Amino acid sequence: MPLVSNENVIVGIETSDDAGVYRLNESTALIQTVDFFTPIVDDPYLFGSIAAANALSDIYAMGGKPLVAMNIVCYPTKDGDLETLRQILHGGAAKVAEAGAVILGGHSVEDREPKYGLAVTGIVAPDQVITNRAARPGDVLILTKPLGTGIIATASKADLAPPESFETAVRTMATLNAAASLAMRRAGVQACTDITGFGLLGHAYEMAAASGVSLVIFASAIPLLPGVLDLAAQGLIPAGAHANRNYLCDKVSFDQDVPLVLQDVMFDPQTSGGLLIAAPKDRAASLLEDLHAAGVAGAQIGEVTAADPGTIRVVR
Repeated sequence: MPLVSNENVIVGIETSDDAGVYRLNESTALIQTVDFFTPIVDDPYLFGSIAAANALSDIYAMGGKPLVAMNIVCYPTKDGDLETLRQILHGGAAKVAEAGAVILGGHSVEDREPKYGLAVTGIVAPDQVITNRAARPGDVLILTKPLGTGIIATASKADLAPPESFETAVRTMATLNAAASLAMRRAGVQACTDITGFGLLGHAYEMAAASGVSLVIFASAIPLLPGVLDLAAQGLIPAGAHANRNYLCDKVSFDQDVPLVLQDVMFDPQTSGGLLIAAPKDRAASLLEDLHAAGVAGAQIGEVTAADPGTIRVVR
């Protein structure tokens, strides 16, 4: 896509950030994002909730407040069950309402494969935008949700996912990143991204490249969904994880003692994943306390360094 030159564009496409930000005036900027995908669970209401939480996450990653949303719907209305469609839409609407936002309408097309998501608009003060390009050497990396949703979803399609693993993954995906976003704003964080389709390492690389820094990630400190390592060891790895690994092959290095299954989880594409926050070192402890007090399972998983900008080293 051609790069846009406009004095009011605060965040465009240059740094592969989570959303675009456009300044309206000195006190208000718009955050805009869009996301939709095929069903990740069989329950239509849960699918709608997860898809909505996933789309809203981009607003939270930028430090913003979601205001309004538009439904994006692809559905086989001629052959499909319209009650299923109703449940998808109700699940999405409930999650948007939980975020304090409003669905104003949307657009639908006839499609044999169902898809659902949202175009979301939020607001933020222009001087309080949180981006993926503001990580600084010395910052501490904090992740707010466990990894493994892609692997567990793949296992579920083959009826191989343990009930506890699947239920925990669904609950995690349906959880808004609102509390985590509020905590990082209170801590004065300037750099963040949310973890979705490119996996932890893909989005971490975008942060490193955009900020002109390198990242060190502590593999043993990464929170994981229950049972995900066993499923990865069985080879239940989604195709997207392999694509992420191939793309990042010259950007990420692993110490020899980092297990292959754990590497696979770090490449695993996430749905409605957590926030990856680069917090100033002197505020990291208080931020973690604030996250835990809000019921967010935040964990310190790495640090930002100055050597070899645009790269990631994963240590045990």
